[in-house]
Amino acid sequence: MTVLETERLALREVEEADAPFVLELLNSPGFLENIGDRGVRTEDEARVYIVERIIGSYREHGFGMWLTVQKLDNTAVGLAGLVRREGLDMPDVGYAFAQRAWGQGYAQEAAAAVLAHAREALGIPKLAAITTLENFASMAVLRKVGFTYQGTIQLPGVDRESTHFTAP
Repeated sequence: MTVLETERLALREVEEADAPFVLELLNSPGFLENIGDRGVRTEDEARVYIVERIIGSYREHGFGMWLTVQKLDNTAVGLAGLVRREGLDMPDVGYAFAQRAWGQGYAQEAAAAVLAHAREALGIPKLAAITTLENFASMAVLRKVGFTYQGTIQLPGVDRESTHFTAP
């Protein structure tokens, strides 16, 4: 089910059939460096991750990470959406894109759409976002779509500090 669209992207619910792409993305160097290792190494593990973590979030919170596809050819390029994260008192805007999609403005386009959807469709007044301390590209995206830097934060279960942003 398509949740929202931008000029170039469609964000839809992730399905078990998306396991090959999710496996590729979760094990890409950029994901491992900037987000972390989810321990997903096979398509079967990717399906479990999708059902338990992503679809589970849809059921529990009414939102989650959505598969982000190019409208032109329906090619999956990333994940973007909202996450309920321990240690944050508001939903967190998150995104991750396949390296082949970097530098095309997709992160900014998707993040802006997720932010607008959270406010307008879901009625969420305030959102958070986090990045690694070294992920300057993601920090720039967050600032461009209206987030303000709040400082650093140590989240439970994360082995390093993160930058913390909020958007009113």
